Amino acid sequence: MKELEKVKRISIASTLFILAVLIGVVTYERPKNMYTINTKSTLEKLTKNDYLASIDNIHNENVSLIDVRSQYEYEKGHLESAINMSTPEILSDDSQSILKELKEDNKTVVLYGNNPQESNIPFLLLTQLGYDNIKLLNVEISYFQNQLVTDQIAIEKPIADIKAFINESIKNSDTGIEIDNNKPAKKIIIVQKKKKKGAEGGC
Repeated sequence: MKELEKVKRISIASTLFILAVLIGVVTYERPKNMYTINTKSTLEKLTKNDYLASIDNIHNENVSLIDVRSQYEYEKGHLESAINMSTPEILSDDSQSILKELKEDNKTVVLYGNNPQESNIPFLLLTQLGYDNIKLLNVEISYFQNQLVTDQIAIEKPIADIKAFINESIKNSDTGIEIDNNKPAKKIIIVQKKKKKGAEGGC
């Protein structure tokens, strides 16, 4: 009888487990957005400056401007023909359909915010999602007498060529330091310290 009860319990447990797996498979939904390139490839792209767009090159029919600032800032003032697509809504269905349509039309999408740092997050996100037509507008936005003012930002150039330094370090890493094994090993003498005796006597 005990063995029969054990068999029943095992069969019930296995049935419940199979049901749980089936429910999981049926209700599983694939994420809407999947990264298509890894972080390494993204960083390699950032070592080149071809992802930056200047204010002089955006007045083109093949370029679509996207303002990643909030709706309030967009309505306060924006670049001509720019579409408002704030950073928190960049992955929404409406935004994604617009971006996919622009990609299919071979349009270059130029993102801008109050500064390049603000549009950097949506740029990296969209790049990793596989949008290879995304660029950053290298400008800083301010207001003067309620008028939108754009200032081109100078790109910092490193004093040293870091890439060349890394390559040189890799080349030189093969030359190891030779160790002379013929030298006799030094003797280590351990000196034990004598414990101080406490003062004798007392009151």
